[in-house]
Amino acid sequence: MEVVIVGAGIVGAACAFHAASAGLGVTVLDRGAVGAGTTSRGEGNILLSDKEPGPELELARLSRDLWDEVSEELGPGAIEFENKGGLVVASALEGLAALHAFAARQAAVGIRTERVDRVREFEPHIAPGLPGGVHYPQDAQVQPVLAAAGLLRAAVRRGARVRTGEAVAAVTGTGGRITGVRTADGAVLTADAVVNAAGTWGGEVGRRLGAPVEVLPRRGFVLVTEPLPPMIRHKVYSADYVANVASSDEGLETSCVVEGTRAGTVLIGASRERVGFDTAMNPAVVALLAAQACRLFPFLRDVHLIRAYRGFRPYCPDHLPVVGPDPRVPGVLHACGHEGAGIGLAPGTGALITAQLLGRPWRGADPAAHTGLLPDRFLTTGGVPK
Repeated sequence: MEVVIVGAGIVGAACAFHAASAGLGVTVLDRGAVGAGTTSRGEGNILLSDKEPGPELELARLSRDLWDEVSEELGPGAIEFENKGGLVVASALEGLAALHAFAARQAAVGIRTERVDRVREFEPHIAPGLPGGVHYPQDAQVQPVLAAAGLLRAAVRRGARVRTGEAVAAVTGTGGRITGVRTADGAVLTADAVVNAAGTWGGEVGRRLGAPVEVLPRRGFVLVTEPLPPMIRHKVYSADYVANVASSDEGLETSCVVEGTRAGTVLIGASRERVGFDTAMNPAVVALLAAQACRLFPFLRDVHLIRAYRGFRPYCPDHLPVVGPDPRVPGVLHACGHEGAGIGLAPGTGALITAQLLGRPWRGADPAAHTGLLPDRFLTTGGVPK
């Protein structure tokens, strides 16, 4: 089977890695460079801590196991993989009760959670007076672009081909079957299946393939400090981050996420706002995120910011990724709409897409166990997106 994967970000790279590992013929296309889109604009989150029990958490569990395998093959140092754990903290007793209830629901389905009464024993430099939190030892971090490039190199070693600077214009086919894709410059590549792993642009690519899905952008900012000695041990975020991720509000939302990196810099997020594809810098958002981070870690008041970057998180209306075959165009599969969780969910998505292509379980991914992510959830009986 020949498979064309549209998108050379982390999700497309993971799809290529697993499909090539399964012996499929793989060609990866991207109009830009490897990892140059949404992948390069993220923090590298690999989180179980922010997901309610359900389809996304199940994909995250699968991905977390596969990240260990990926880091072993690629080398944890080469992709800056850190099994650092996450610490979610509450600022008030009411928030702590809600956080404990949320963690209890996760623990009931097998996620490792640990209540923390003395947060300064976990993070000595955190603000005093916080009532408590929850430690998630399975949370981790990776450098996204290094990971995407590493996965693609591993896929190439297994026979995959990568073609950058080429955009997909349409699928080609005869008798209701896909026979290939046509690129924007008129080239035709033979394919039995096409995977839409175009991230924030998954909606546009879906339309070009005749299988539109509603993938929308949410702009987010991340701040980067000057390099520091190790000061923050875990990925630390406030409990309201979970609510902001699941929100459908169009206005600006911010919640404090702070973590150190292997290079010594501290990453500060996270903001979300629906502004289309507006890439404008917003100093007010930068100031708000910085103020929230300083309240959580007061030592940051004396630290310099060296840059702020922004990008778009691709989300579907129900805040779940769309992963699987599209019933309207046999041979088209979607692997997009992961919002801010695409880095963490990439290996599981790649394994699931490969399992769907093979028609059988692959590397722990069983298509029958992930039906809640299929694109047909957006379709009426007439096959029109809701």
